[in-house]
Amino acid sequence: MLKKIFSYILPLKIYQTKSVLSKSIEVTWTNGQLVLDSQNANYSYGSLQRILRLGLKNIGFDKILAMEQILVLGVAGGSVIKTLVEEIKFKGEITGVEIDPEIIKIADAYFQLNEVKNLTIIIDDAFEYVLKTRNKYDLIIIDVFQDTTMPNFLFEPFFTNRVCFLLKSHGFILFNTMLLNEKQNQRNRKYVNEFYKNHFRIKTIPRIEVHNEIIIIENLS
Repeated sequence: MLKKIFSYILPLKIYQTKSVLSKSIEVTWTNGQLVLDSQNANYSYGSLQRILRLGLKNIGFDKILAMEQILVLGVAGGSVIKTLVEEIKFKGEITGVEIDPEIIKIADAYFQLNEVKNLTIIIDDAFEYVLKTRNKYDLIIIDVFQDTTMPNFLFEPFFTNRVCFLLKSHGFILFNTMLLNEKQNQRNRKYVNEFYKNHFRIKTIPRIEVHNEIIIIENLS
């Protein structure tokens, strides 16, 4: 409790480790809240939770509540999953795909992710999982980062076509992107402007954090 109180004055790091895939993983008390960070980015809770909550709110909490299956590509500490089950009260099935098993251990130990009863965690590469799965989803959340780097495959037409194929009728993709320079701004503009699929609609929503932009794709059929 004292750490929580003091964290309003100064962030307090309580755990730090490295994994094969991540340079640094830190758990910190910040402004009365536990957050999960990489070396240069917020991985879960804190600003990232606000960003993804905005995306979910834009889709509509009522629509999400009526869904049956949600796929989360990039779990980290599981803040978006906690928003789904604790705030929206989503009761359907959630499948979380995370490439780094060390992060899931931390999510279980510090954020009690393993207590979410309607969640199945799969340790796998997001690209590989999307290729293999035969399931269809009402909502696919893409939140895949390695520190501040986004893998190039996320913006390739083949991957986009595949995740769109995995959407159920009237389903949504919520794609969180990071923009640190003009080249990445151009990347996002190109992605949105060149996106075309029959019966699909794409849009961006206004930023609440300087370096993150949410892209939403909707299956209109």
